[in-house]
Amino acid sequence: MTRSIDRAVNLEDIRLLAKRRLPRIAFDFIDGGVNGEECLDRNRQAFRRHTLVPRYLVNIEQRDQSTELFGRRYASPLGISPAGLAGLMWPDADRLLAEAAAEANIPFMMSAAACISIEEAARIAPSTTWFQVYGTRNPDIVDDQVRRAADCGVQVLVLTVDVPIVPRRERNVRNGFRRPMKFTPARVIEGLAHPAWLMGFLKNGVPPLANWFAYAPPGADKNAVADVFGANTPAPGQEWPALERIRRLWKGHLIVKGILHPSDARRAVEAGADGLMVSNHGGRQLDCAPSPLEMIGTIRAASGEDVTLLMDSGVRRGSDVLIARCLGAQACFFARPTLFGAAAAGKAGIARVIEIVRGEIDLVMGQLGCAEMSAMDSSWLTRTILDEAGETTA
Repeated sequence: MTRSIDRAVNLEDIRLLAKRRLPRIAFDFIDGGVNGEECLDRNRQAFRRHTLVPRYLVNIEQRDQSTELFGRRYASPLGISPAGLAGLMWPDADRLLAEAAAEANIPFMMSAAACISIEEAARIAPSTTWFQVYGTRNPDIVDDQVRRAADCGVQVLVLTVDVPIVPRRERNVRNGFRRPMKFTPARVIEGLAHPAWLMGFLKNGVPPLANWFAYAPPGADKNAVADVFGANTPAPGQEWPALERIRRLWKGHLIVKGILHPSDARRAVEAGADGLMVSNHGGRQLDCAPSPLEMIGTIRAASGEDVTLLMDSGVRRGSDVLIARCLGAQACFFARPTLFGAAAAGKAGIARVIEIVRGEIDLVMGQLGCAEMSAMDSSWLTRTILDEAGETTA
């Protein structure tokens, strides 16, 4: 499979490699959205509505896509978004994601529902691991996770706020994706048709929610731990004081993830957020939500220039990263492509995903006549140029 991953030209190639290797229940868990999946399409269409205008006779022999976030310079304006149950796609996927991110010098935003602990991730990738927390019905759990992240040296904490209730993902409903996982005859046949995945699953079972063992009774197995997670998340009663509480506890950089409304952006900054991630959870929560890209400019205006602005949801090309940068985002994150990379070829697949997108960023910068990532701003957007010329983009 490594040879196949080396021949992958773009992220869609890697998605198709993963589709061949995964049973439907696992592939659809990654690939699917919520309800009719209109939000998935909206996320991609938003990028297609923007074009960039090149400048020529510019020296672009040396190009630099490095980007500073929270006082640290990363190799690219790119990062890995949090993804729960990554270990279902490939054994130890969270560990491989952390390692690949560290080697590529990009942020790895570790999920609260990861299959390794925050302590282990921080040992693997101490400089590039960020940690995501969800609000819980028991705020003492959040307090303890914040403490644990601080104790193991994590510099950036991410509070995800866009999961107030459990959504209805129709692919998961059709596939019977639920706990406990039942092996129907059809599912056994499907598994046998994907032997590499099946061997890993039979050896490891449903992956554990490693960060939650501390909150289960002593000696609890991973199913009992999953019950604790399910009983405490999501937290539909969570309100703004939860963010204020975390801000008081956390001394490092704090991001609020899932912001789409400018009023929420202003309030999060007032509560002490250092950064915002504009996100609709990859189209996995609210099918009628706007794409983050179309909200970036409004969020930037509401939050101010000093706030670090990130985005995810629908990023699939290097040009997407540059378009988002021109609209006000300092970096873009994604999860599905790296999960597909893990399913297709383990760590080599994740590395190939990062390599492809980095290469596309570099090529587009060269074609545009832009040698420095710091020079990417709204002046490269077609609509900006036409507006300044008194033309119309309609």
